[in-house]
Formats: sequence, structure tokens, C-alpha cells
Amino acid sequence: MNLHRLLCQRAEIGRPIRVGLIGAGKFGAMFLAQARLTPGLHVLGVADLEPARAKAALATTGWPAAQTSASSFARALESGETHVSDDAQALIAAAGLDVVVEATGHPAAGIRHARLCRTHGRHLIMVNVEADALAGPLLAREAAAAGLVYSLAYGDQPALICELVDWARACGLPVIAAGKGTKYLPTYHASTPETVWEFYGLTPEQAAAAGMNPKMFNSFLDGTKSGIEMAAVANATDLTPAPDGLAFPPCGSDDLATRLRPRADGGILHHAGQVEVVSSLNRDGSVVARDLRWGVYVVFAAPSDYTAHCFAEYGLVTSADGQVSALYRPCHLIGLELGISVASVALRGEATGAPTGFRGDVVATAKRNLAAGEVLDGEGGTTVWGVLMPAADSLSIGALPIGLAQGVTLSRPVAAGGPVHWSDVTTDAADEAVQVRRAMEELFAADGRDAAE
Repeated sequence: MNLHRLLCQRAEIGRPIRVGLIGAGKFGAMFLAQARLTPGLHVLGVADLEPARAKAALATTGWPAAQTSASSFARALESGETHVSDDAQALIAAAGLDVVVEATGHPAAGIRHARLCRTHGRHLIMVNVEADALAGPLLAREAAAAGLVYSLAYGDQPALICELVDWARACGLPVIAAGKGTKYLPTYHASTPETVWEFYGLTPEQAAAAGMNPKMFNSFLDGTKSGIEMAAVANATDLTPAPDGLAFPPCGSDDLATRLRPRADGGILHHAGQVEVVSSLNRDGSVVARDLRWGVYVVFAAPSDYTAHCFAEYGLVTSADGQVSALYRPCHLIGLELGISVASVALRGEATGAPTGFRGDVVATAKRNLAAGEVLDGEGGTTVWGVLMPAADSLSIGALPIGLAQGVTLSRPVAAGGPVHWSDVTTDAADEAVQVRRAMEELFAADGRDAAE
């Protein structure tokens, strides 16, 4: 609760936190909108493969042209301006930089930038949850060994869920479940970039005019993004997925404490301590009452009868027996809230959520019967979607993570609904992302597939 005061102190002494942003998409632009107005922050540079997009994001979010006219990162450091570049490596290496925000959304790029941050001594905020799900447990361990902070991004749902879990545990309340809401129906798993807009009530022309990426929006819809985000939560909290992955039960905020309990206690969960995503739609397509489509939640138990009585006395919505309740947040503001991570990492040396083990994995799963010779088109595409499963199960079957299911060729057919295995595809052993992922698998398999130290 002191971050603003600490930021103001940094502003007063003329020593702002110097931030480098990689990726000027929607998340990055929303961060820029607030970073300009936050005392004690200096956006030293923005790197994007299309510098014109970065400049447009700065202009759209209110940055004066004079503030973004620095000719180099060195000039930006001297003047307090912001330099725009297409060279992420140069930004990470820039003198004076404190924190890097990785917001590209590309797993391989995220891994590469994380490794460069370690080389140059930069703290990293990994907005790129795709990279975190693919190799975050190893990247976080490497950062810590170098005395650096690796953090999930506050404002995105995984970090907000981690905050709720931490709140409950710090209060001595056992956590039964945690997760988020989304719009879900079983038919969405087969959606492709060609069919996605009908589920959003848009025409392809309307989506194109708005600059909406069909693969990205299809990942939100087909369940892949939910799996990726819940893997991040599992790996950061020691909650675990159910063996069959996400069930997406329809559930509103008033029913969390009743429905999200283990089956043995009358609920729908496989076990206590589970990550789960709740649907804002009933299976008939009707809207769930008081849905959490944009929100996050934690379900927790009363550890004593006295605590249960307090739940009732202070108006908490509980299960029928009064033993379980929930706390939720109905929305998240992605990049608008990212400054919380920047300040926490730079001023406190504390992540807003970070992997502590390898507990959840997201496996490439065939959307249809796939033939040998087909090239997988990755997250949000036409060939595969990402299914969450316990990391131990993924390792035991040699499953291919969704983050590496882009541009690889099948060497054998895979039936619809089946997982793709490493042995089913041809991968480049020299590829950095492949090497890092393989190293992580070996490390955590040796650690019993779950290491907190």
C-alpha cells in the first residue's frame, strides 16, 4: 500500500524507475497510457518490430511528440525522453535500464528476451504468458540465481489470481480453488480463425476494420488461452489442474462457494487446491447470473467453527454449511494496472506472482484428424488447441507443449482430440525455445516434477 509514496520519492530525488517496453500491442499501449501519468517512472524505450506501430501507440495514448523524439537510448537516458526502436536487444542492453516489460505474446521471443535480461542484469515482467507457460519455471529460477526478479504481469488475470491466493493464505484461510471466468461452450474447441467472428457476433469485415487478430481472439475462445493462464497460476501458487484439465463449469459469483468444492463435499472439483475456469454461459447458451466473464476468484475454507461464524456475521456468501466462501474481483484492466508490477519489482524486489515449480502444462491437442505431413499452425489456429494437464502427466506421455506447435511438421497422423507428442513432429534441436523447454523438462523431472526451491 506504499507503492505510490515510494514512486513519489523516486521522482523527488530525480531517480525514476527506467522501463523498457518490448511489444506495442494492446497490452503495451494500455501500459503506456498510464506510465506517462505515473510519478517516478521513465519509459526509456519502446521496441517493436514495427516502430510505426509503437509511435502510433504512444501518440494514441497521449504522449507528446517531443517526449518521444530521442534519437537513441543514450539520449533518452540523458533527456528523460523515450526512444522508439525495432531492436529489442539494444533496448535490453541500454545503459540505465531497470525493468523490462516483455509484451510480445510470442513464446520464442519471450524466452530470448528473458535470457538477455539475465545477461544484462534486468528485472523482467513477463506479460507474455505464452512464454511463461512454455518455460517460465526455468526462466524464473535462472533470474533468481542471477539476483533478478522475474514477475507475472499485474492487471493480467494470472497475477490477480495469485494475489487473491496469497491474500487467503496470508489470512490463514485454506484455498480450495482459484481461477477466472470466461465465455465458454464445448463447441468452441473446434473454432478456427475462419469461424471465430460468428461467436463474437462480428463479421470478418468488422473485425478487420477494428484491427482484431483472428488467431489471438480464437485462442481466447477455443480454450487455449485459459489453459495457458491456469498453467501460469498453478506454477506460481502450487495449486494444480485436475487430471482431465479444465471443465469450464457454468458458475456465477454467488455460487462459487457451493459449486467449487471437491465432489466428495458436494461440489464439482476433482480435488481441493485446484485451478479452474468458470464459464459465463450455461451449456444451453444462456448467460449465467452474476457471471465472472472478466473476473478472477479464490474459494477458501473456514479453518474453524469460529471463523465460519465470522463469515456469517460479516455477510459473506457461503456454502450451505457455512464452511466455504469466496472472494472475487469482477474485472481486470490488463496494461492499465501494469505499473503495480513495475513498482513492486523495482522498489521492493518483489514479483507480482512468479513460477515456483512446474505443476501445469498446456499440451497441443488435435482439433480434427491430422495427417502426416501437415504443418501445425499453433495457438489459435486451425490444427490444434491447448489442453491444460498436470505437468507430471505431460512429461510422462512426452506431450508437445502448445508453445512449440507452430510451424512444425507432423511425421505421423494424430486423431481428433488426441495430444500431439514430441515424437509426432520434427523439431529443430538448435532452436533456442526447444532447447530451453527441453532443459526445463529435464530439470523438473529430476526434481520430482515440482520444485519450490
